[in-house]
Amino acid sequence: MSQSIVKTDTIFSPDANLEAEPSGNFANFVQETTALTKRLVIQLQRRPSTLIAGIVQPFMWLVLFGALFYKAPQGLFGNDINYAQFLAPGIIVFTAFSGALNAGLPVMFDREFGFLNRLLVAPLSTRYSIVAASTVYIMGLTLIQTAVIVGASALLGAGLPSLAGLGAIALVVFLIVLSVTALSLGLAFALPGHIELIAVIFVTNLPLLFASTALAPLDFMANWLQIVASLNPLTYAIEPIRYLYMNADWSLNSVVFSSPWADLNFTAVLGLLTVFSAIALTLIQPLLKRRLG
Repeated sequence: MSQSIVKTDTIFSPDANLEAEPSGNFANFVQETTALTKRLVIQLQRRPSTLIAGIVQPFMWLVLFGALFYKAPQGLFGNDINYAQFLAPGIIVFTAFSGALNAGLPVMFDREFGFLNRLLVAPLSTRYSIVAASTVYIMGLTLIQTAVIVGASALLGAGLPSLAGLGAIALVVFLIVLSVTALSLGLAFALPGHIELIAVIFVTNLPLLFASTALAPLDFMANWLQIVASLNPLTYAIEPIRYLYMNADWSLNSVVFSSPWADLNFTAVLGLLTVFSAIALTLIQPLLKRRLG
């Protein structure tokens, strides 16, 4: 009887699975991530208000701010540029940022309701599939929201970038969502409950929006706010997208953002966003190992 129990425990041990089938680890990881992502999608289907609110809110921003600056002097934001073109990139990035910032909430609720503990004792090939599923889910949700906002912006007069430009926008959104999602998931494991996580989201969301170039150019701001906006990662996501909206002819060497200390081309901005994502992923690694390891 004791030998049977030992054998059963070994089979259902996550570490034993890793040792027994090293060649199948990746396939198991994909299968587990897919199943956990499907669970989140089912939750969204049952409560679609999250997706609806994530689309309605930025659409309202587009309409209201567009109407607010409807009679702005011609050329206020640059030659032959209307405010819809100027605003659309900021709303795209803000929508993606807000969705990514909320990525930790499902994990936090799983913690509080005890479902996460069940996952942690399940025979998973790797527990990182738990956070991978949340990341994939947020990426898909953000892609849908971004597509809707791009379409709505086009109808409101912002125009539509080229196919290559849309691909570049997707890349920029991917990088900012990856980094913010990582930080949000880290907070979901670090903070004691969802009240604290919601408080962080509430305190972080709008200040980062207003301390960026989403709603106004850098030279419209006070000197101290220009410095803050130039250090804000959202600015480095907004400015290349704005350049794509305003310039059909662009390249990786095109200067897309003039910060107080340097002119940055498309390649440099993508590099900074990649570094920011790498820093965010590195920061949460010790926490994930402690919680999931």
